[in-house]
Amino acid sequence: MKDLFSDIRPFDDTEVEKVIERILANKEFVLAIAHLKFPTFAERFQSLLLPIIRWYLRRQLRGVNTVYRFQEKIKSYVDTMVSSSMSSLSFEGLEHLSSDQSYLFIGNHRDITLDPAMVNYALHMHGFDTVRIAIGDNLLTKDYVSDLMRINKSFIVRRSIDAPRKLLAALRELSTYISHSLKEDHQSIWIAQREGRAKDGLDRTDPAIIKMLALSERKKPFAEVIRDLNIVPVAVSYEYDPCDVQKAVELHQIDQGEVYQKGEHEDIESIVKGIQGFKGRVCLRFGKPLSGGFGTVEQVVAHLDQSMLALYKIPPSHFFAYEELFGSLPENTKMLDAYLLTEKELEKERAAFQAHLAAIPEKYRSYILHGYANPLLEKLNNKEDKVGQVSNA
Repeated sequence: MKDLFSDIRPFDDTEVEKVIERILANKEFVLAIAHLKFPTFAERFQSLLLPIIRWYLRRQLRGVNTVYRFQEKIKSYVDTMVSSSMSSLSFEGLEHLSSDQSYLFIGNHRDITLDPAMVNYALHMHGFDTVRIAIGDNLLTKDYVSDLMRINKSFIVRRSIDAPRKLLAALRELSTYISHSLKEDHQSIWIAQREGRAKDGLDRTDPAIIKMLALSERKKPFAEVIRDLNIVPVAVSYEYDPCDVQKAVELHQIDQGEVYQKGEHEDIESIVKGIQGFKGRVCLRFGKPLSGGFGTVEQVVAHLDQSMLALYKIPPSHFFAYEELFGSLPENTKMLDAYLLTEKELEKERAAFQAHLAAIPEKYRSYILHGYANPLLEKLNNKEDKVGQVSNA
């Protein structure tokens, strides 16, 4: 039987052992691990370190012959990341979902890999199967990166195609694969609401994403297509964004009228920084599946944007950013009061945020402050912060 999606789909169980061998044989991958673990000595003692690291990795991955077992190995590293880089992690809204159903999770996009990783972590901890993850081919600059992503249930979104006809064909293939995954394989999907991370703190759904989802079933009424996709909005909030400075640098350069050019390995560096950097309080909230009645792309986009705003939990850092911008806390502090901070605790956290800000070059601070404050400003200005979702607390 022809494998229709072989060029974009995740690897399956029959391919796992072969892919792991290929990854371990990749000198560039082992060297990247050496630089990550031993940044001071990796270059000078490369000939000594590489065989040791390869032996260690082979030992760690011994017996891993299915995608599930590979993800079980990853979970131990995620556990360590959560305990070392987050002051708390909470999940809400999973009571709306059933582990027997497949869903199309559409999430806000703040971090390249953490956003879907947190969705997977929440689902796994609550007895659900993990999701297949949409990932842009712009991230797959190295063979070993592509292998690692696809063995972890990622599928490829081709963003680097310029020719209009080829791009349309690729989008139709992607749409068909998502539909096939949900309805035939009964595997849930995670896809970001937009291409690229929200660098200004504003979560906006790209209508092109919704149009792409409907491409594979153009003969069906649009409302029926949306209903059958079982779309679930999901919003993650990080009290501190480990990549906030990098995002600010990009926004500043664009404001200066310059064309921002990513470095060759910038995305990989952002992935590592996102994983290792301090994130403070992290909260992931799942909304209710979209039902029928969405007759246009614009209606779906509006509902998702409203849902993301309602689901987004505002951490204290966002209030301190507001305070820095406007000179005082907002009159409505209900969302901050929900954290039950004493005056002493509040002052300690404010000082920590100010210290974080002080370490950043002054020309970037405004971008960072707005990035943190914008979700709060939207909440305060929004009169429809409900859509049947959870509260703002």
